[in-house]
Amino acid sequence: METQPAFEFVADKERHCINMKREFAADRQTVWDCHTKSELLEKWFAPKPLIAKTKSMDFRPGGHWHYAMIEPNGTAHWGLTEYDSISAIDYYTSKDAFCDEEGNINEQLPRAQWRVVFTALKNGHTQVETNVQYASLDALETVIKMGMQEGIASTFSRLDEVLENMQ
Repeated sequence: METQPAFEFVADKERHCINMKREFAADRQTVWDCHTKSELLEKWFAPKPLIAKTKSMDFRPGGHWHYAMIEPNGTAHWGLTEYDSISAIDYYTSKDAFCDEEGNINEQLPRAQWRVVFTALKNGHTQVETNVQYASLDALETVIKMGMQEGIASTFSRLDEVLENMQ
């Protein structure tokens, strides 16, 4: 069995952000597709044992992804990603929020600005660097307490499985 790639997760409390870096064993186009197509996002974008389900997606600047992470008992946790800028297979920026089934943003929970960058590596793999910016230290600490590091690590393991099955 292969060892897990290194997952860098750094919470910068001074700047109210999280910086993540992870290598994936696939070419940049494939990793990009897994981040930008709902039918592929649904296969990995939820920590085990949850599953992701798309309500609607329009991947373009000004577009969105409205989705739920669903627990085995059926409880749905809704999220909304609003895309700001996109440079195909290089990067995208977006705003992320917790919401309800209709897409109404939950103002009681933190929102974040994401920048996700995809870099081709010489070994044929892809490095994904993500910066998640919060408005305050309280917002950052809230998502850390909610288990963001463990949740992202779990979703990235699922993405590894999806990429392996796509080969």
